[in-house]
Amino acid sequence: MNIIDVSDKYTYSQGHLDNSINIPYDELINNYRKYLNKNDKYYLYCKSGKLSKRAVLVLSSLGYNVFHLKI
Repeated sequence: MNIIDVSDKYTYSQGHLDNSINIPYDELINNYRKYLNKNDKYYLYCKSGKLSKRAVLVLSSLGYNVFHLKI
């Protein structure tokens, strides 16, 4: 399962889900082709849920299989 924490690096270092990777929101949105494949599914989250929800809206409109993961 592809779990992405879109928090900044400091927040990620303070705690994150096991097996998640950290790609900060701005980095992911500005370089989504580098990180995502349209054939895969991705579950995005962050501590508050605001950035991940926003990222899901943007990336799903571009045709990616992204889902907001509530923690």
